[in-house]
Amino acid sequence: MKRLGTMLVGLAALFAATTAQAADVEEIRIDWATYNPVSILLKEKGLLEKEFEADGISIRWVQSAGSNKALEFLNAQSIDFGSTAGSAAFLARVNGNPVKSIYVYSKPEWTALVTKDDSDISAVADLKGKTVAVTRGTDPHIFLVRALSDAGLSERDLNLVLLQHADGKTALLRGDVDAWAGLDPLMASAEVEDGARLFFRNADANTWGVLNTREDFAEEHPALVQRVLAVYEQARQEALANPADLQALLVAATGLRDTVIERQLERTDLSHSTIGDAQAQTISEAGKALQSAGVIAADVDVDGTVADLIDRRFDNLGQ
Repeated sequence: MKRLGTMLVGLAALFAATTAQAADVEEIRIDWATYNPVSILLKEKGLLEKEFEADGISIRWVQSAGSNKALEFLNAQSIDFGSTAGSAAFLARVNGNPVKSIYVYSKPEWTALVTKDDSDISAVADLKGKTVAVTRGTDPHIFLVRALSDAGLSERDLNLVLLQHADGKTALLRGDVDAWAGLDPLMASAEVEDGARLFFRNADANTWGVLNTREDFAEEHPALVQRVLAVYEQARQEALANPADLQALLVAATGLRDTVIERQLERTDLSHSTIGDAQAQTISEAGKALQSAGVIAADVDVDGTVADLIDRRFDNLGQ
């Protein structure tokens, strides 16, 4: 009976905190991205709108064209939640963007190095002196840097063309560049519809898809963050339970063919949600590779930065 009373007091305190926080917030701004399938289901089903309707809190959706854009939006305080790769969030944190990674929405193989089918490029070493399209500050960029380092090359050995992901795909297919650090579902589209070739793949060098919030928002509104993540988790479970429905939603949202989205989902693992040691290890490995390649300074505390990045206060959602 005493334990029940303690639980009731705790629930009452949580309710009071949530109500107080909700009173201070009129709108929650959150991104959706074609590289984050769960976000599209969340948006199209209106799950957040239903959750916060009684609080009088509206939901504003903003499309992120890449991790770099989501991080720019977070840094500018124009969104409260943004979808990125873990390594991209780490790099942003190194550069002074006070983001917190709070949830896992996927474990994808969403990037590879891509060329046209008739290209003579067959290995990373063949990129020396070539023109390569890339979106700086994203997982494809970090993937490229690591691949070059392992092949004894660096960005200085290439002619980099800095383009957003969609423009990188277009540049490759037009023949304006020799290769592209791709991102799904655009990469799947180039592969399935245009015969592009993924000449270098390494699933382990793809970092996790993570949801981030602003550090100030997490501090000021922890109960609201918890509610958003609970609804995110509902959407993830729905995505797992109804893969055909998820595929149909992605087709409608992206305008891409079923076969393209099917290829994207084949290499997207949605079975994780809690952020913790596995993500920290993968992001740290990416950070140390970037440090070895000279992309970040030698005096950056990689493990310490990762520890500051990952916020585990909201990890009671289950796996």
